[in-house]
Amino acid sequence: MQVGIVGLGRMGANLVRRLIRDGHRCVGYALSARTVQQMAGEGMVGATSLADLVAKLDRPRVVWLMLPAAAVQSTLDQLIPLLDPDDMVIDGGNSYYRDDIARARQLAEHRIHYLDCGTSGGVCGVWNAVTA
Repeated sequence: MQVGIVGLGRMGANLVRRLIRDGHRCVGYALSARTVQQMAGEGMVGATSLADLVAKLDRPRVVWLMLPAAAVQSTLDQLIPLLDPDDMVIDGGNSYYRDDIARARQLAEHRIHYLDCGTSGGVCGVWNAVTA
């Protein structure tokens, strides 16, 4: 599976590490080029912009946002024109559920799937996950 990750802070970077460790391919973007370069050194494909991230993903695309709640809407506003019907956006941050309901409706108008997936485990979740 291939996943695009937007936001490579502590939680996003560890999500990338875990996905790569489990055999998935990740394309990542962050505002800091240095952060992207560092994660590329760990096996992630780096992107220089949201458009570059989308271009590097196979269709249908999966884009996972690991952003502060305040940055999600502005990022979606930039991302939506780059995506196609049947692509998927996952919000892995701490967005307010009513905002997620509105965002799901917004993306549905473009036939883009939206999944609210609040994450837990903290920054050490990559190492301490429970497996079944």
